[in-house]
Formats: sequence, C-alpha cells, structure tokens
Amino acid sequence: MPEEKYMRRAAELALKGSGRVNPNPMVGAVIVKDGRILGEGYHERYGDLHAERNAIAHAKSLGHDIAGSTIYVTLEPCSHYGKQPPCALALIEEKIARVVVGSDDPNPLVCGRGCQMLREKGIEVVTHFLREECDAINEVFFHYIQTKTPYVAMKYAMTMDGKIACYTGDSKWVSGEESRNHVQKLRNHYRGIMVGIGTVLADDPMLSCRMEGGRDPIRIICDDYLRIPVSSRLVASAKEQPLIVACLQGTDRTFTERKAALEEAGVQVIPVPGGPGGSVDLRQLMRELGEREIDGILLEGGGTLNESALRAGIVQKVYCYMAPKIFGGRDARTPVEGRGQSLAAEAWRLERTGMQTFGDDILLECRVVKEEEECLQES
Repeated sequence: MPEEKYMRRAAELALKGSGRVNPNPMVGAVIVKDGRILGEGYHERYGDLHAERNAIAHAKSLGHDIAGSTIYVTLEPCSHYGKQPPCALALIEEKIARVVVGSDDPNPLVCGRGCQMLREKGIEVVTHFLREECDAINEVFFHYIQTKTPYVAMKYAMTMDGKIACYTGDSKWVSGEESRNHVQKLRNHYRGIMVGIGTVLADDPMLSCRMEGGRDPIRIICDDYLRIPVSSRLVASAKEQPLIVACLQGTDRTFTERKAALEEAGVQVIPVPGGPGGSVDLRQLMRELGEREIDGILLEGGGTLNESALRAGIVQKVYCYMAPKIFGGRDARTPVEGRGQSLAAEAWRLERTGMQTFGDDILLECRVVKEEEECLQES
C-alpha cells in the first residue's frame, strides 16, 4: 500500500535526528501529491526547524506547488510556540489538504491540539497510521515528557553462560567487533551514559562515542564517596565532554577538598541523598538529571550498579549482547550481581521487543515490565 511506503519513509528520515534533537522528539515528514513525493524533511537538530517546515522548504526549493497535497508525519504536528513556531500553523498556511499522523504527542503543550487546529481549518486528519512503528521511534521522548526523568536502557555483553568477565576481571572482549560498533550507535543515541565508580577505577574509560560523526554523551558516574581520581581520563576531559559525578552528601574536610578539586577540573558534582541500600538514591538522581534535560541514559555499569538500578525501578529497557563463548567459573562476574531475588516468581520480567545478529553475536532488546503492568495482567 503506497501510504505505508510514505509513512515508513518519514520514519526512516526521523531516525536521522538520533543524537541531535534531544530532548525533543525525532520526527520525519513526507509531502505527496498525485502519487509523487514533492518534499521530505526531518527534525535535524535541537532548536532548528521541525520536520514539517523542513519538508515544506525542501518542496519549495524544488519549485513544487504543495497546495492540496498530503503530508505524512510520524508525530502529531505541534501547536505551540517554542524555539520554533507551530508546525500546524505552517500546514494551514501552505494549504495542505490532508495530514496523516503516526504517533500522538503526549506533550501537554500539544496533546491533540495540533490535530484539532488542523481540523478546525477544514484539513482532513488521519491519526494512528502505523502507530506502533512510529511510537517505537520516540520511546525516550515519550517517557521523558510524561515523567520528567530519563529513559534508562541497561546494556551489557555476556557469554552463553551468563558471564560479563572472567574471574580475574578480564573482559576484553566478550562480544565481537560488530557488536561493539553497534554500541557506539547507542552512545550517540542516548543523551547520557552512566557507570559506577568500580568501572572507572578498573578501566579508566573515556565513555565517548567512537562512531564517525557521532555525538559524545554526557558522562554520569555513581560515586558515593568521591573516589574518582582527579588524574583519570574522565576528569581530565571534563571541560571538553560533560562529566557529572553523583555522590552522597559529605561534610568532612576530605569530601569538601575532593569536591572542590573536581569542580575546578570542570566536573559537575551532584550530592544526592542515600537510598535504601545506603548508596546514591537512583530515583532522586533521575529527577536531578531530568531537570538538566537529560532525557535518556545508556547504563553501562557493572553488575552492582545494574542490580541497584533494577531494584530502584529506573530501568525501562535492556540490551543484551550474547556471544557464543563460555567463561565458566563460580567467581566470574555476571550482569546483575548482589543477592538477587529469593524466589523465581519475583524475577524482573522482560518482554522481548527485538532481536538482531552482529557477526556471531545475538542482540536481544527487551522492555522491562513494570509492577503495575504485572498486576493488570494477573487481575
């Protein structure tokens, strides 16, 4: 069906904005008249023109008359003034005859108003067209705009016996090169990347994006007692690539001196109250990061931080790269450590949403099923 082709093209365009538009949504648009595509566009960068206006500009640059045309757009056109004027207004001004929309916009400033504005001007509006595919584009935005906290995706690579490192700590490399290249795309996609202090002390990582043309994420370190060395590569690069260190509030002289030294190096230090386990309260940290417009986080922590994040209920998604290897060993490290759950019925439940292969590795993408969903399913 041709209409599906046009919307899928809009979705393809939308994904080109990955890593560039946060905390805005990724949106693509295609203008069609008499079976011909007249213009295409997508939201290319935060603060710049939205997809609909870029598609209009593209069509006009080619000399096309777009009056009476149909526009396929992956997300409801906005109806409010922000960094750009309303896209719905642009469609009205250009005499677009029909608007086919994929996803609703849960932003309270839009939320049906864009479609209403168009209908009031006599424009035909079709909603929820290929909705599931369009919704998948903006899972980060939808979560962030409704909760004001980041969408957290846990990522790890493990062997077929569930190990992320040998008993010696060696983990280079669990997964293959193709998987590791895909991880760089995730680092570009998510606004922030978070690890625990154990990872920093063991590996002295940079946590940058090594994809050509990629954007480096904001680095977030959970470090209860500010143990991160000022000489680490993370701190040394803090003035070029943002670094946030979340810690427990301290009052003694050592804490004050460490905090001052880190801030002098360009690090943003965020004291956070202790959570149930005595470490940084991850829920409160998510609220703090949301206020800083960090809409999504790739969690690349070790087993300790992963368990804390699951217990805090902040994880929305899991990326599990599984390599055809076996490390063995009772003391080899696993993706989620701690005591774990005492009963099988208490397991954190996941719903598989995707599966890909990268070389010999398999990537499983899963959505974390929340407690309230489990209750609804059981009732």
